[in-house]
Amino acid sequence: MATTKWALDPTHSDLQFKVKHLMITTVTGNIKSFGAELTSEGDDFTNADISFSGDINSIDTGNGDRDAHLKSGDFFDAEKYPTLSFKSTSVEKDGSDYLVKGDLTIKDVTKAVKLNAEFGGMATDPWGNTKAGFTLSGKINRTAFGLTWNAALETGGVMVSEDVKILGELQFVKQA
Repeated sequence: MATTKWALDPTHSDLQFKVKHLMITTVTGNIKSFGAELTSEGDDFTNADISFSGDINSIDTGNGDRDAHLKSGDFFDAEKYPTLSFKSTSVEKDGSDYLVKGDLTIKDVTKAVKLNAEFGGMATDPWGNTKAGFTLSGKINRTAFGLTWNAALETGGVMVSEDVKILGELQFVKQA
């Protein structure tokens, strides 16, 4: 079977994270600048090889002060660790979707993670490009990656939850 390379279509892709704030609402942020590559056997994504890199300085939560805090040494320390990365270790078929396992590196910490990839299908755009779409979802514990800043609340609980939801809409273009 022929190996097929797929490149991320950044204009039709986005990557979000969601974190509970004060344990009562969810704050959403985006990584605005990121890239990904996928190599598969033909059009079957089982056992695909996936790599991803995101620019920490492109984090955008809609609030400049919060973004600056996230980029500071309290959280990502973007000056010292400007990128986060992911490299798949396995991709398994799960019905019509996929379970993606791999190594996520944030700061200088690498941990195994599991992500669900809902396969949206394939289509050909008006210019003859074959595209494949995926909705990515998962959850990580931020403190496992050294993102430990927090503040206790007088009412109990903490300001920022440890769990971070990851959500992505990823569109890939088949390379010739």
